[in-house]
Amino acid sequence: MALVHYDEGLTMREARAIYFQVNGFGSDGGYADAWVDFKLGPLPIPFPNTRARVRAVRYHDLHHVLTGYDTSTSGEFEIAAWEVGAGCKDFVAAWQLNLGGLVAGLLSAPRRTVRAFFRGRRGESLYGRPFEALLDRTVGELRREIGVDAPDARPAAGDVLWLALAILAGLGMSAVGLAVALVVAPIGVVTLARRRHRAQRTAAA
Repeated sequence: MALVHYDEGLTMREARAIYFQVNGFGSDGGYADAWVDFKLGPLPIPFPNTRARVRAVRYHDLHHVLTGYDTSTSGEFEIAAWEVGAGCKDFVAAWQLNLGGLVAGLLSAPRRTVRAFFRGRRGESLYGRPFEALLDRTVGELRREIGVDAPDARPAAGDVLWLALAILAGLGMSAVGLAVALVVAPIGVVTLARRRHRAQRTAAA
C-alpha cells in the first residue's frame, strides 16, 4: 500500500476525506456500517461495529493522517503501538484494540513496533479532545501540537516500564480477543456471505 502525503496546509477535514478515498472507506469512513472487516492476514473477519469502536476510530483515523502510518497490517500494528505510547484516555475500545495490536506487532515487526511505541511516548494523542473542532485545524498545526515529529531520544526508564506493562496487558487482551473472535467469527462469516450475495444480485439486476 502506497504512503500518502498530506500537505500541512490541508485542514484535517480535507485530509481525512483523502484518507477515506485512498483506502476505499466511503465518504463517511464506514462509521455507519453495522459490521467492519477485521483482517487476519489476507482473511477478513467481519466484526460488529460497536458505538465504542466508532467513538474511538474517528480519532484513530486522524492519527493515521498525522503520523503517516498506513492501513496495511504492519501500519495498523505501528499505529496501535503509537497510540498505546501516546495514551488512549478513557477510550476502552481503543485500549482493547491497540494492546492486542501492540503484541501482534512485536511478533511480526518488533523493531518497527517498538520504535512506534517510543515515538508515541514523546507525544500525545488526540483522544478526548472536542472532535469537530479538530477537523477545522490544519495538518501541520496538529502535527506540531501533539509532537508526532519530535526528535528521537533515548527511552527513559518509565517508558520501558510502560512498554513492559503494555505487553502484559496486551497478552491478556489478545487471549480474550481470540476467544471472542471464535464466537463472533461464524456469525460474521454468514453476514459476509449474505453481503456478497446481495451485491451479486444487485449487480445482476
